[in-house]
Amino acid sequence: MERNLNDLVPGGAHTYAKGDDQYPVGAPIIARGEGARVWDTEGNEYVEYGSGLRSVSLGHAHPEVNAAVKEAIDKGLNFVRPALLEVEAAEDFLSTVPGADMVKFAKNGSDVTTAAVKLARAYTGRPRVAWCGGFISVDDWWIGDSTLDGGIPAAFSELTHSFSYNRIEELEELFARHPGEIACVIMEGEREEQPQPGFLEAVRDLCHSNGALFILDEMINGRRLALAGAQEFHGITPDLSTFGKALANGFSVAALAGRREIMEIGSLENREKYRLFLLSTTHGAESTGIAALIKTTEIYRRDGIIDRLREVGGKVRRGVQEVIDDAGLTEFVPLRGRDSNLVFGTLDADRKPSQPFRTLLMQELMRRGVLAPSLVVSAALTDEDVERTVEAFRGALVVYRKALEGDVWDHLEGRSVRPVFPHH
Repeated sequence: MERNLNDLVPGGAHTYAKGDDQYPVGAPIIARGEGARVWDTEGNEYVEYGSGLRSVSLGHAHPEVNAAVKEAIDKGLNFVRPALLEVEAAEDFLSTVPGADMVKFAKNGSDVTTAAVKLARAYTGRPRVAWCGGFISVDDWWIGDSTLDGGIPAAFSELTHSFSYNRIEELEELFARHPGEIACVIMEGEREEQPQPGFLEAVRDLCHSNGALFILDEMINGRRLALAGAQEFHGITPDLSTFGKALANGFSVAALAGRREIMEIGSLENREKYRLFLLSTTHGAESTGIAALIKTTEIYRRDGIIDRLREVGGKVRRGVQEVIDDAGLTEFVPLRGRDSNLVFGTLDADRKPSQPFRTLLMQELMRRGVLAPSLVVSAALTDEDVERTVEAFRGALVVYRKALEGDVWDHLEGRSVRPVFPHH
């Protein structure tokens, strides 16, 4: 019997980016994965990109990570006092983030980004937040400033202000419009767009000259650009930083790290002064995620995983770019981002971003055994996987060109995908 998650789960998935409306009709439900391959419930095999929303950086079912987790399980998962693993994990994690003195673990990225904002507000005594970049949190302070603001009182979003990446003058204008009110700027160091020379430094300096904190969200860049993410890659030290995704090869761990003088106001010792309840989650440091974090970091250091991600991502970029160029579609299917964080665009005949053409490309890749919402790689990707991907693109782009010359809907099996966040 065909299973329909939309009848059971709002949105058809527990993460919106995995939902049915993000994929072409007929997209598989995954039964298992190993390395860079996954198999659906019908036994069909795919090369997988996107890597578990960028969380599975070593590959699925990594034997060393799984062994470390199994060992931890046998010793117990959650206790009434901190476990030795928590001490080891904190020491190890802080050794990878220069400039950070303390860390707080949680399970979700939204938990720690919201905690960072709360910390900044408590530290500065200010209410407003400035941000730029991609998705930051499901919590009211951020999601209320997006197009998915249902259920969020306007009072929350009135304190949150966005500015455009690489447009320092927009941030300057925000500080000028709200003098003495902005607690922090929270942003990604880069995504598809890379920082113009001096931009990140200008943001940091503008924050500090106005008494605000500079927070880097390293969910995407942490463990991909470098162990510590954009801050290490670009040589800039934030006041606070947040991590998640690739920390533990798919196991649930997120982290808030920063300078001691800021972080310690979330401790019990300072409760009379600040009355700040920072982060207290039942499962924040349960043993499976913490054990996976420690082992994953060990493998990163031992095997040079950062370099491996760049290497294999570079092979994908070069191979796919060649077939795009050969098909005469360079202007219609642009590749963007670093090799380790590679994504593709899909433009229509008017050279405008197109969800129907995105659907078509994903559909045709899927037919050829490649599941690719992006081209974000894992270290498990082999040369054979890359070759299979390149050939899948070669065939898919033949259909893409026909759609450009005619009607894209003639080539789609069903409805178009839709962005999680629709434009205003």
